[in-house]
Amino acid sequence: MDMKWLEWAKQIQAIAQTGLTYAKDIYDIERYEELRRISIDILANHTSVNKEKIALTFASDSGYATPKVDIRGVVFRESKILLVREKIDGAWALPGGWGDIGLSPSEVAVKEMKEESGFDVLPIRLLAVLDKKFHDHPPEPYHVYKMFIQCEIVGGKAETGVETSAVEFFSLDELPELSSERNTVEQVKTMFEFLDQPDKRVILD
Repeated sequence: MDMKWLEWAKQIQAIAQTGLTYAKDIYDIERYEELRRISIDILANHTSVNKEKIALTFASDSGYATPKVDIRGVVFRESKILLVREKIDGAWALPGGWGDIGLSPSEVAVKEMKEESGFDVLPIRLLAVLDKKFHDHPPEPYHVYKMFIQCEIVGGKAETGVETSAVEFFSLDELPELSSERNTVEQVKTMFEFLDQPDKRVILD
């Protein structure tokens, strides 16, 4: 399916948001507001989401437009990888979520791991920084960078959280259905490469 309309909507929204941040002339402000309305119209005409919700979730930010950051913790035990089952879709994912203001990437990984799996972890190293647009994720209205941080369990026990319904370790040949919005099969397979190759270089994009 051709999703160029989604890329155009995201680009127009980013131009409008950044323009509204710096524009001083009233006519320029009106033009950027019109661009933002166009980006909302594009999404509304190609999806079933109403304009009010799109305006609130997609076109309500202010300041210079930047990508969102999704941080995932990667934990291995006995050659198996830790995954949690997401309540929202019933599929499995590496523990993680959006970066939080005031927390470093490592601190987010620790927080998300505790909240979603029950384990206390120590961040060890950055494994990958991936641009979501280059990977086989479902389309979405945001431009997202994904950070994968390897962690070591130092305490706690397997416990589900508000957003998760199960916590388990899986070997490479027994991976369950993955939550493709959060991580792809290829990404999880790539994480296993770091287990087999401790000196593997950080992956970018």
